[in-house]
Amino acid sequence: MAKDIKNRNSLEQFNEEVSEPRATFFGEAVFFTICLIAIFANLAFGGVSTGVLGIISILIGLLVIFWGLDAWRSGRITFSTNFLQLPILGLIVIGLIQLLPLSSLSFSADLLSIPAVSSLSLDPYATRFAVIKLVIYLIFFAACLTFINSRKRLQMAVITIIVFGAVMAFFGVLQRLANPEFIYGIREVEMAIPFASYVNQHHFAAFLEMTIGLSLGLIFGRATQSNKLLLLIIAAVLMGIGIVFTSSRGGLLSLFGVIGFLLLMNIFYIKKAKNNFESADDAKQSNFKRNVTMIGGSAALIVLLLVSVMWIGGGDLVLRGTGIKMNNLDFTNGRIHFWTVAAQIIKENPVIGAGLESFGVAYPKYDTWNGEFRVEQAHNDYLQTLADAGILGFLCIVGFIFLLFRKSLKTINEATDDFRRSVAVGSLAGCFGIIIHSFFDFPLRTNANTFFFLILVTLAVASINQPQIYRRRLKHDS
Repeated sequence: MAKDIKNRNSLEQFNEEVSEPRATFFGEAVFFTICLIAIFANLAFGGVSTGVLGIISILIGLLVIFWGLDAWRSGRITFSTNFLQLPILGLIVIGLIQLLPLSSLSFSADLLSIPAVSSLSLDPYATRFAVIKLVIYLIFFAACLTFINSRKRLQMAVITIIVFGAVMAFFGVLQRLANPEFIYGIREVEMAIPFASYVNQHHFAAFLEMTIGLSLGLIFGRATQSNKLLLLIIAAVLMGIGIVFTSSRGGLLSLFGVIGFLLLMNIFYIKKAKNNFESADDAKQSNFKRNVTMIGGSAALIVLLLVSVMWIGGGDLVLRGTGIKMNNLDFTNGRIHFWTVAAQIIKENPVIGAGLESFGVAYPKYDTWNGEFRVEQAHNDYLQTLADAGILGFLCIVGFIFLLFRKSLKTINEATDDFRRSVAVGSLAGCFGIIIHSFFDFPLRTNANTFFFLILVTLAVASINQPQIYRRRLKHDS
């Protein structure tokens, strides 16, 4: 009898250890802070200025405090063990190595009026700043993976992203029609074309790629109630119009990529639920009608977006976005030259790169133009990663993408309901859009986009029913 009681107590203790902890006020505060950081960065001109990043750092510190208080209140220290955090940690390590004074000078330091850089990075200040940002991203991502761990929070995150994306798209279109040179009507932007709250219209297109991917994922997956479907379609149309209005060629191409990815996933990959039909022929016919509906609806959406933009008065934007009408004054038309320079930087720094965010310093040595512009980015994130962090940094990026797809597809296959499956597919589609856009631009170097991207990654890979987290009970009882 005593043995049975002992075994029962051990089993109860085991169940207490593996079961999800009861949500605390501080856990909810962490989740709220996650959403606040992403929205604030977006509204504050994309979160690219040093002052805004300072405020974000304070919010990250507040998030860590809430995290610690949640551990104290619940009696458990909880964090995610997801391997997707490792590539970000790898980039941090590479940046720290680049800051070490291991460079050998090939010239006399007496020729310089200031001390020569002895670090592996050509721009140690920029590299140090990049490492700080990566630490912020890692903490933010770890919090997302740990605290977006219930169906309620999953739904709240999805609603927040879709509603915010639709509102910002609508605001951006109105601003473009009314006063395209100012943000909020007060800040004039030089050497760039703003859109909505972003200084760079192309990067706002990247933001909408993520939100429309999530929206269309729910529509294609039929994971919403019929009375809310119309609202979801309106939100997706607003986002699509916003993308076309940015006249971003990379954005438009990525939009096609998102739609194509969703079609392929829903038609060929996702395991269809068992149909309650009397014969397999009826089930096959039903799936055929569903596929035709999705393909026809996608084509209708694209036509609707283009016609709507031209009807509103954005015909030139459509022509520019499709590449039919080119603007010779557009600085980004020199991408081939930037990529050529990046290739030369990679050739001289193949293993560990020239230093995180050091492309602007390395660029002039190989620039054959007149030097009128200081080019800070290669307009191809993969080439710039190779230039800044070498093969080691590029392997971190490849590893992240590989783990993202592997874990996302596992989540999709193991999902027990249409909503969870559709959220994972839509989030992965939004991430796929950014992956495409990064071949032609640097969308994830806008901090707001990175925060939303990390939230989407979490929505794509998080196992809500059985969260992959680590909990260690504290000594005191809560």
